[in-house]
Order: sequence, then C-alpha cells, then structure tokens
Amino acid sequence: MQRRYTSLAAAGIATALTLTLSGCGAGQGHVTLKLVAADYGDGTGPGSRQYWDQLTRAFEKKHPDIRIDVDVYSWKDVDKKVADLVRKGQAPDLAQIGAYVDYAADGKLYSADELLSIPVQANLQPPLAEAGEVGRVQYGIPFAASTRRLFYNKKLFAEAGITEAPKTWDDVAKDAELLKKQGVKTPYALPLGPEETQAETLNWLISGGGGYTDEIGKYAIDSPANVKTLTWLRDDLVGKGLTGGDPATLNRADAFAGFADGDVGMLNGHPALIKQAEAKGIDYGTADLPGRNGPATSTLGVSDWMMAFKHNGHRAQAGKFLDYVYSDANVLTFSHDFGLLPVTTSGAQKMAGDRRFGRLQDFVGPLRDAQFYPANKTSWPEVAKSVKSQMGAAVGPKGDPSSILSDLQNTADAADTAGG
Repeated sequence: MQRRYTSLAAAGIATALTLTLSGCGAGQGHVTLKLVAADYGDGTGPGSRQYWDQLTRAFEKKHPDIRIDVDVYSWKDVDKKVADLVRKGQAPDLAQIGAYVDYAADGKLYSADELLSIPVQANLQPPLAEAGEVGRVQYGIPFAASTRRLFYNKKLFAEAGITEAPKTWDDVAKDAELLKKQGVKTPYALPLGPEETQAETLNWLISGGGGYTDEIGKYAIDSPANVKTLTWLRDDLVGKGLTGGDPATLNRADAFAGFADGDVGMLNGHPALIKQAEAKGIDYGTADLPGRNGPATSTLGVSDWMMAFKHNGHRAQAGKFLDYVYSDANVLTFSHDFGLLPVTTSGAQKMAGDRRFGRLQDFVGPLRDAQFYPANKTSWPEVAKSVKSQMGAAVGPKGDPSSILSDLQNTADAADTAGG
C-alpha cells in the first residue's frame, strides 16, 4: 500500500491582496504579507487568532521591513474564502488551509524549495513533506498533523470484565458484546455519517490491509481486501447491534461527545479527543488500531497545509516569514495550544518526554508509518464526497459492500481521468 499524504481537514483564509507600502519590486521598501489561516480553536478560548497575533508581533520586531496581515476563518469557511480570493485575482501571499493540490496544479504556488531555507525544509518530517508533493515537487508545506488511535473507556471496560484493549477485530467484537451486555449505550462508535466518513473508513481499510490507493498510487477502492473489511463490519459489528445505532447517521463530533459523556465504550479518535475526554473526567486509554489478525501496522494520518501564492511576487519575504513560523518554539507552542502534532523532526524530538504534552506524545510515533488520503490527486475532493454519501450504507443491514465499492471505484476512475 503506497502511503498517500494529505490534509487533516479544514482551514481558514481571508481577504485582500498584498500591499507594498513603498516601491513595487521584491525587496524594495516595506512589504505587507497577507496570510489567511484556519481557526483551530474549540470555541472556549481565543483560538488561532491569539497564536498568530503573538507570532507576527515577535516576527515584525525582528524584521521591521515586513508586516504580516492575518485573517482567521473557521474551518467551514476558510477554503471557500481562499478560493474566492484566487478567483478574483486577489490571492493572499500565504494560505494555511486544508488542501493545496488544485493551486499547485494550476501553477499558482511557489515550491517549498523556493521558499524555505535548506535546514528548515530538511527538518520537515519526511512522510509529511512527501505528502505535499505533486510530480515529486513539494508545494504543500505541512502545518498541523494528527494520527488516529483506539480510545477506550477504562471504567466501562472494567465493569464489563475486560482487562486490556482489543488487539484484533475479533477482540473488538467480543469486547463490544460484553459492553452491550453490561448496558453500554454504544459499545463501539462507528461514525460513518457525512461529517468525516472518509477518515473512519480509511482507518478500517488500513487495518484490513487495504486503502484508497495501491502501491503505485492508482485508486483501488474495490480491492478484495477492502470488500472483506466492509463485509466484516456489516456482519460482525453493525449487524450484531454493537454500534448503538446506524453508523450512516453518526457523525464524528457526536461520537466524540458520546465518549466524553461516558456512553461509548471505544472508538477511533484523534488527539483532540484527549482534551474533550479529560474535561469530562473520563478515565480512558489509547492503543494501536486493532487489525484483522493483530494490531494494525499503520494508521490514518492527516495534515493541513501552508502554501505561498506567486500572485504578489513576495517570494523572499514569504520565505523569511515561513522560516520563522517553523522554528521549534513556534511549532511546539501551536502543538501545545491546539493538541496537534509537530510537523518538524526536531519538534517531535523535543515533544518526547515533555510532560506538558501528556498523552499527545503517543500519537507522534505512528506518524512515521501513517497513510494519508490521496490528497495530491485533483480528483480526491470528488471521490471523498462520494465516499461520504455512500459508505455508511455499505455496512448497513442490507448493505452490499462489493457493489458500493465498485460504484465508488468507477467514480474515482472517471474523476481521475477527467483530472488528467
């Protein structure tokens, strides 16, 4: 299975073109860079705005000839904001959002090696750097990352007589049966609702030895391994009433909320669930994703991206700012504030053993072997949309995994061909 690296999902962007306060060529006079960024806040604090305000003030003290104008948008708005600006001919200098590939394919972005100093580019974690490549040239610069692990409620496990986290799919089914007998509302939460179906699906495809693509990057959605995985989910988990309801109607946010409320025995989760569960006093553990015959050797990885547009010609200034953004101090501050993984090798090394990061450290190691969405394909957004609309039905009581995966494969092949 070829690892494909992609976006974490969502980002924020904003308005206006870059202003040159004096002169018009790069390096002449003062320059203002426009940055549009996504908001990683959870609504209980100042969010990303405070992070960027503090970072840009410190940068501007060191570089008085460069000012940074930042607009922060919610994840539901940010990608559209950037797309609207680009369409109007007002592309920002920098955008920190969820996807880069369309802009790279249209020749609108600087490559990473045109922007970053050699030490900074070399310090990006290799799987994430490769995820930002189109045609072996890196355009997407990873900004935030996460991986997935199995979360389980220790109290509910103990009450059901379960002494350790499941390691195999059979363990998952057996433990879910025990939890169900104990009266647990949702023994295993399987969120295949429209919010993030593509993520939960890929978790299971990976642990079953499959994925969305094959070794050479071609879509392999209808592979025998994937059919077996969804058939097992339909027959051995959903069909036995172990998911607490119809997975096609369960969104990730609701599954996480259920876990934090103590109503879910286990589920696949990313680092944001740590804070959510601890805020409600849940005694939980995490473990590698269970696989067909043992712990899965890989997990889902997600990355959000930083990119620099050519439109205003401020390559040198943008590169200087990005070198500062990717310093260890700034990378680790962001990871600490928002519960996400450092995208630099030195940042990950410094996080290890640092008590401030608690259980977040458990999610760093799996990033080395993580599989990502095929986000370097321009066809992926259309394919992901189809996965969201159809995958839940595949594991329902009357679901036909083989037929639905075949339909998705046809959609993916057609979209891939159309995208060139």
